[in-house]
Amino acid sequence: MISYLKGKKVEIIKTTQNRLFLILEVNSIGYEMQISSRFARQLDIEQDEPIQIFTHLQIQEDKQILYGFSSAAERDLFRQLVAVSGIGMQLAIALIDTLGISDLVGAIVTSNIPTLTKTPGVGKKTAERIALELKTKLAQWHKISGMEVQQPEAVFAPKPEIREDLEMTLLALGYTNEEIEQVLTALSQDNQLLKNPNVEEWIRSAIAWLSGE
Repeated sequence: MISYLKGKKVEIIKTTQNRLFLILEVNSIGYEMQISSRFARQLDIEQDEPIQIFTHLQIQEDKQILYGFSSAAERDLFRQLVAVSGIGMQLAIALIDTLGISDLVGAIVTSNIPTLTKTPGVGKKTAERIALELKTKLAQWHKISGMEVQQPEAVFAPKPEIREDLEMTLLALGYTNEEIEQVLTALSQDNQLLKNPNVEEWIRSAIAWLSGE
């Protein structure tokens, strides 16, 4: 198992599925690894000095995929998430990407379901399952690791069924998870819209906001 790689960032590639892959050159070998957009933004401001990337290697029947993380703690949290039934690699990346490691752990250990459902693709039932399976484990883990976690403030958000329909529609239109999270945060400040059960109105408002109208 590869614990980490240390080398020079060559480039970051965005696929048609809006996934980001870092090419890291180590001893004249280019390693390709999927990273979160949150981590990619950190790398954009890094200097040309060698960088250390903590990794997780996923071996499937027909391919091997390397995932890259900014810290060992982030990599370990990813492994905890994918051990939850129904949580795949991409959803685990999305959770870390949307909330960040501190807020994510805080939301899980306090069973803050509204915060967890801010992640595109995470509905109420999935959030409840994550909290149920990981609450005790992560409470112990973050104490042992000495990591400080945030207690996310209560958030206002659309109903889970509206959120899921809105996310699926925007993803189908080609918007990224990051853009969807931004528009959901913005629209959740609209008290009138929060009372509106019409998902089509939410979709119209989201597209208008994303289009800058």
